[in-house]
Amino acid sequence: MIDPITVSVLTHRFEAIVQEMGEAMLRTAYSQILNSSRDFSTAICDDQARLVAQAEHVPIHVGAIPWAVASVRDAFAGRVHPGDVFLLNDPYHGNNHLPDLTAFVPVFVEDRVAFWSINRAHQSDIGGSTHGAYNPGATEIWQEGIRITPLKLYDRGELRDDVLQMVVTNVRHPHDFMGDLRAMIGSARVGERRLLALVESYGAKTVVAAVDEILDGAERQARACVKTWRDGVYRGSSILDDDGHGATDIPIRATVTKKGDSVVVDLSESAPQVTGFVNSAFPNTMSAVHMAFAYLIDPLTPKNSGTFRPVKVITKAGTIVNPLPPAPVTLSTNHCAQDIAEAIIKALAPAAPERAIAGWGRRFRIAIKGVNPRTKRPFIWHMFHARPGGGATRAGDGWETAGEGQAAGGIKFGSVEVAEVRFPLTFEHHEFRASSGGDGRHRGGVGAVLRLRVDVREPAVANTAGDGVRHAPYGLLGGRDGLPHRYRLLSRGTTRVLKTKEVGIPVRPGDVFLVESSGGGGYGPPARRPREARARDRANGVVRGRRG
Repeated sequence: MIDPITVSVLTHRFEAIVQEMGEAMLRTAYSQILNSSRDFSTAICDDQARLVAQAEHVPIHVGAIPWAVASVRDAFAGRVHPGDVFLLNDPYHGNNHLPDLTAFVPVFVEDRVAFWSINRAHQSDIGGSTHGAYNPGATEIWQEGIRITPLKLYDRGELRDDVLQMVVTNVRHPHDFMGDLRAMIGSARVGERRLLALVESYGAKTVVAAVDEILDGAERQARACVKTWRDGVYRGSSILDDDGHGATDIPIRATVTKKGDSVVVDLSESAPQVTGFVNSAFPNTMSAVHMAFAYLIDPLTPKNSGTFRPVKVITKAGTIVNPLPPAPVTLSTNHCAQDIAEAIIKALAPAAPERAIAGWGRRFRIAIKGVNPRTKRPFIWHMFHARPGGGATRAGDGWETAGEGQAAGGIKFGSVEVAEVRFPLTFEHHEFRASSGGDGRHRGGVGAVLRLRVDVREPAVANTAGDGVRHAPYGLLGGRDGLPHRYRLLSRGTTRVLKTKEVGIPVRPGDVFLVESSGGGGYGPPARRPREARARDRANGVVRGRRG
């Protein structure tokens, strides 16, 4: 046994390491999607592929990482050496989806792998038949981008140039990709150095043994929280708008059995897998379940593999939450991941109303490809501005323009001024969307209104990928729903209502995207909202008239 103070110190040291890895990534990544919007995550796993620590970045990234580590470890059993670096992005081999490229650095202690230092980062482009890493037209995974199964990029410290060239050749902007890949590897190397320094300070035996204590402690905390919830069998569902290929109102159904200090989540009654890219491969589904569980337990409980031991998950092969390859899955980190979490949270709301969360806004992304007239270089811009609102809770109102539920504020919209400098864009208007949050004792966070002019000199093209036009963020326990998304393209006197899943949208010079993003759902009966809160909402301009 290790004394509790040492365990606590090492717990925080592991967390500090992954946070420093994130800072290194933020300061060195090349693409706007990473150095501004922060669509990446860092983590540490042990030799058994158990998640030891994660930084507070993008929740949906991290829950799948143990499956990715196991995939790399097993693929290279007996062939892992100091100085190696591995890559993986294939969701049918442990990853979330193709755009989330993952870099792994094995950390050797006393001639064996003791830890894995990991960086998972969403790439601006990953190849495939359309730009920007999302292909709404895909009907099979090969149309979504290059599939990287467990691959060794560095062998004993030596770069495998042929392998790197093969990967880089398959993306549209190799210069940007290379800059981001170097940042990812550098971030993982920071983790390796800090872990080795930790072992130097405390000794290998103590550090390695502390992992069991850390995971066991997180499990005890999680079970203690679950034990306070009401026993029973609960059901919840969430509905996706469509898959972009004709299927509409696609259900995710969760039956949650809570008994004592454990929970069984059964997703087997969810819809059959669909043609479009909203299917969720099994590791991503497990990540979504763990994300929902992490949202419901005590926020001070460390989020590691021990935390999720009280949860058992049941799925059915061939459904949208466990599709058979080669089903496309790229949108799944947003939808249906967020929808899986919603179904679980809605199911458990009667069991733990004090911890339940009303619906957050859903993702509705625009990716524009064109040529920047100032630099003469091609660009791909991903819209992370005009974020939707967060859902309300018993603790208070939802966060304004906080983003989607699967990121819970971890992805940022970045500086308007920096975006205008880097890209041929003008933000004519960017403000809160008043009254978009659902009314309630605590109201949902509001979304945003954006008028974005595209200042190209030759036609560009855009894709959309998202959800949340047909189905708004849900209110909870008497709270009202938020408003759904409403996106339009204004082009030479005509107005085009944008679908959530479109490819090849023509964008002419001077065209304007008019974006109205959804607000979060409200919590509790509106009649119980204090008058002073309503007055404050009106004074701040987040509510007009009666809607709150």
